[in-house]
Amino acid sequence: MDLTEQINQLEADLLELGSLLEKAERKRVQELLKQEQKKVEKELAVKQQQKAQQARREADPTAPKTTYTVKITNYAWDQSEKFVKIYLTLKDVHKIPSENVEVNFTEGSFSVMVKDLNGKNHQMTVLNLLHPIDVNDSYKKVKTDMVLVMCKKQTTKKWDCLTKVEKQSKEKEKPNMDDSTDPSDGLMNMLKKIYSEGDDEMKRTINKAWTESQEKKMRGEDMMDF
Repeated sequence: MDLTEQINQLEADLLELGSLLEKAERKRVQELLKQEQKKVEKELAVKQQQKAQQARREADPTAPKTTYTVKITNYAWDQSEKFVKIYLTLKDVHKIPSENVEVNFTEGSFSVMVKDLNGKNHQMTVLNLLHPIDVNDSYKKVKTDMVLVMCKKQTTKKWDCLTKVEKQSKEKEKPNMDDSTDPSDGLMNMLKKIYSEGDDEMKRTINKAWTESQEKKMRGEDMMDF
C-alpha cells in the first residue's frame, strides 16, 4: 500500500470515528473514541508529511538533502545471563522504515545509524566492550520511541560496566590498597584525597584529628585510637 492509499484509509477512519463520536452517548465511549481519533490524526499528519517530502524529491531529485548527523546520547543499559541490552531513546523511531535503522556488530564493539528521523541522522558507536560478544547472535529491536540493541554474550559472566574504558576509570578512583604497600600509606592517601576535595569545615576536622593523633603518638598511646 503506497502513501496515497494509506492517507485515504486514515482519512476514511477519521470520518467514521467522527460519525461514531456524534452518536455516542456514554462518556467513557466518547473518551475512547476521542483517544483513537487523536492517534489517527497524528498518524495521518506523519503520512502527509512523508508524502510532501516525497513530492519535493520527485519534483527536484537533484536537490541536496539537508539531513545532518547527531550523536545519540540518551541511552541506558542492562543485562541478563545471555545478553547485554542497550536502550536508545529516539522519539518516533518506530514510524520510519525498518531499513533506516542499521546496527553493526564486531566482537568488541557495535555501531548504530538511524537515517532520516525527523530530518536528522542519529549515530552512536561504542568501542572496547568489556567482554567479547557473539556477532552472529546479536541483533536489534525497534520498539515505540526506542531502539533496543541486543549484544549476545560469549560467556554468561556478569558485566560490571559496558566498556573497558569505564572499568579503568572506576579502578583509578579506588584508593591503592595492594599488599605491597603499608596500610597506613593507603590511609594517608585516602585522607589526603578527602582533604584536597573537602570544604573548609572538613579540612578543620581532619587537621584537628591529625593533631590529636600526633599528640597521642608522642605520649606513646596506640595510634589506632585515631
